[in-house]
Formats: sequence, C-alpha cells, structure tokens
Amino acid sequence: MSTLGGFVLLPIAVILLVAVLTRRTLLALLCGTAVGALLIGGMGVFDTWVEYVGKSLANETAQWLLLIVVLFGILITLFERSGIVSDFAERTQRFVNSRRKSTMLAFLLSIVLFIDDYLNVLTVGSSMKRVTDRYRVPRSELGSIMKMTAAPIAVIVPFSTWALFFAALFEAEGVTVNGSGFGAYLQAIPYIFFGWTAIVVAFLMSSGWLPRIGALRRDNVRAERDGDVFPIGTTAAERSAEGRDLIAEVEADDPDASAARRIALQTTTAPSVRKAQAWPFLVSMATLVGVTVLTEADVVKGTAAALGVTIVIVLLQRRLTVRQVLDGTLDGVGSMLFVAVLTVLAFMVQEMNATLQLAEFVIGVTEPTLTAGLLPAIVFAICGLYAYATGSFWDLAAVITPVVLPLSIALGADPILAGAAVFSGAALGSTTCLYGDGIILASRSIGIKPLNLMLAILPYAGLAAAISFVLYLVVGLTTS
Repeated sequence: MSTLGGFVLLPIAVILLVAVLTRRTLLALLCGTAVGALLIGGMGVFDTWVEYVGKSLANETAQWLLLIVVLFGILITLFERSGIVSDFAERTQRFVNSRRKSTMLAFLLSIVLFIDDYLNVLTVGSSMKRVTDRYRVPRSELGSIMKMTAAPIAVIVPFSTWALFFAALFEAEGVTVNGSGFGAYLQAIPYIFFGWTAIVVAFLMSSGWLPRIGALRRDNVRAERDGDVFPIGTTAAERSAEGRDLIAEVEADDPDASAARRIALQTTTAPSVRKAQAWPFLVSMATLVGVTVLTEADVVKGTAAALGVTIVIVLLQRRLTVRQVLDGTLDGVGSMLFVAVLTVLAFMVQEMNATLQLAEFVIGVTEPTLTAGLLPAIVFAICGLYAYATGSFWDLAAVITPVVLPLSIALGADPILAGAAVFSGAALGSTTCLYGDGIILASRSIGIKPLNLMLAILPYAGLAAAISFVLYLVVGLTTS
C-alpha cells in the first residue's frame, strides 16, 4: 500500500472535513471508512468495508472497550434512576458554593481517578455536571477540564492502565532499568512533558486563572447571559433534559430523535424521600478504584464490582425494585449503543490505517530530517499529529515504539526520552481526537457532541503541546 503515497492521508482528511462541515461524527466516520475501503479494495469497496467491520469487532482492545462502555452505561443509568448521583450532587453543594469551587472539584476528582482515563471521564462527567450546571459552567468547560486531566494523569502515574501498557513496550524492546521495563518507565515519567503541562493547564482552567479562548469563550458568554450550559446547536429537547441521561449526538444523526426522546423520557430520578446521602456513590467509586488497583489495573473487573455493589445498595435501600434494576440494565446498554457504534467505526479507521501503512508513510517522510538532538521533539510532533488524526493511541505506541527506540539508539539519543515522547504524543491524541474513544466517552458523559468538546479543548491542548515541543527540543539538544 505504500505505492499510494500521500493518498493514505485521504480517509483522515475526509473524516475531519465532513465532521467540521456537518458536525456529525457518525457520518464523518462512515465517509472516512468508505474512502479507506475504496483505497484498499477498489471496486470491491462494499466487501472490503464489511471485512473491516469484522476486523474491528475482532480487535481485543475494541472488545475490552465495548465491555467497559456497556458496564458503565448500566452503572450510570442505575446511579441516575436511584438518585445516587443527585444525592451526591446535593451533598457536594455543602462544600461547593461558587463557580471556581465547582470546577476545582471536577479537576481534583479527575486527579484522584488516575487509574484509567475511561473511568475518569465517565465518572467525573456523570457526577459533576449537575454541580457545575448550578454555577453556569458550560458543559464544554467541564469536559475540557476532564479531558485535559484524564489521559495526562494516567500517563504520568505509574500505577495506571496506560503506565502498565507502556512499561511492557519498553521491556519488549529491551529498554530496561534494573532488568524491568517498569523501571525504565519510572525514569521516563519526568520526560512525559505533555502529561505534566496538560495538568498544569487544566489546573489553571479550573481555577479561573487562564483566559477562555475560542469556542469555550462563546459557551461561557451564553452560559452567563442565558443560563444555557450547552453549546450552540444543542436542541431545545437536550437543554430541557438538563442533568439527565443524554445522548446528544443521537438527535443529530437520527432526524426523528426517537432514541434520544425515549431515553430522556425513561430516565427518571427516584423521588427523594430520604435525606440525601453521599456514601452510596463514594462506596461504589471506592469499590471501582480499589478493585481495579488490586487486579493490576483491570478496569472491567473494577467496573463490574462497582456495579454489583451499586445493585446491592439500591435494593437494600429500596431505591429501586428488582424489576426497575433489570429495566435500568437494559436501558443502560441501549444508552451506550450509539457510543458502541462510534467505537466500532473508530477501530475500523485504525485497522484501515494499518493496512494503508499510514504510520510508515509519516515516518518515511520525516525520517530524513531526524538527528539525535531533534529526535524527541519530532517524534512527539509526529505521534501527536498521527494520534489526533487517526484516533489511535495505544495502537500508535505499539506500532511506533519498536521503530523509535532502535532508531534513537542508532542515532545516539536517549531511548527513554524518545519513548517518553511517544507516550506524550499518544496522550495528546487521546485528549484531542474528535473520534477517539476518550472524546466520545467524555462527550457522552456530559451530554454534548464530540465536535463541540474537541473545539473547546484544542486551544488549551495546543498550548500544552507547544510547551511540550519546546521542552523536548531543549532537552534533546542539550543531552544529545
């Protein structure tokens, strides 16, 4: 496929163009996968497209993510229908009495939930949107704070799903410290510059010390003027369902909005006949994090355990009946159906990019300019752009790390620094990619469209990326 040259960029270009013009992520991904199937299969475009649907579903990472999505869909639905989330929000109000405190609490929760970025955005979004809504914080600002923290904190804390995966990549390539890839990863943490700078930017955003820029500025003006916390283009039905179980983009891609209306109508909060209690939510979250940590960062087991504990709590407290729990389970699965479809399409794009050898093309174009001093900065830029354009993060690291580490050794550069640049680029992509799983799940949890969230994040992620690039340039030149 390397004979296609620059045409390998066409599926990504089509996805970004259609997404910006139509503001429909699903349509954009469908168009991108169709173009990819045409490049790969020629006249057999339909058969090729179906083949890559199968490859996407067979991808172990996609299967793992779909399982997490379904479990979280059930958990969030039971939280909302039982009143656990609203109770938590009500109790939180005793400690949060200003706009700044609400955004700072969202930031601190994102830091605490470092174990995994999916866990992070789904938990913080579902629990904090009611709190920040009261202080007219735009949903896009809440989402930006979450996403600017989620992957960055996961990539710099050594006991997370990201850290364990990247440590294994070091060890697989023979880059170890004291005989282990984990030791090498520990040494790389200070050099994962995007992780550190993004967290600083997120703190400045949540504390109100960083000016609002671009889409976020427009959303804040609307929120302060009209009390409307949703971005421009959000329907009246979505605004009236504030704080409920939303799938914002379903209405954009489903003209009659039947799915969105059904979910909005079915999602009801149990009448509060008892004093609001924060402990049910905290116990469930402690179970989720605790089991995840004890099972070596197995988020599926942690989520399943939290779901089991939540069901026991809602039944013992008579918040829900057994039938209502079963109904909530089915509706929770249905509420994540749109996200599941987007996930399958996103992994189709990744599989097609691998077949088209997009990574090899990008590396081949830039490799002639590489030197030991420039390597970390260029690797970070390539990985960040590639991850943003393709929605490939862990896959990106798995593909590029075996190329970058031997190359850094051959050039006389520090392989640990080069590896840190790859991991920073992956975190940058996860933070910004329109159709990446992180953006999709974060936008789902706060009830806005992925495009609105991406546009709000880009200026701030761009600032963190620019600082990171300079740091890699300085460190690379001074240590080569």
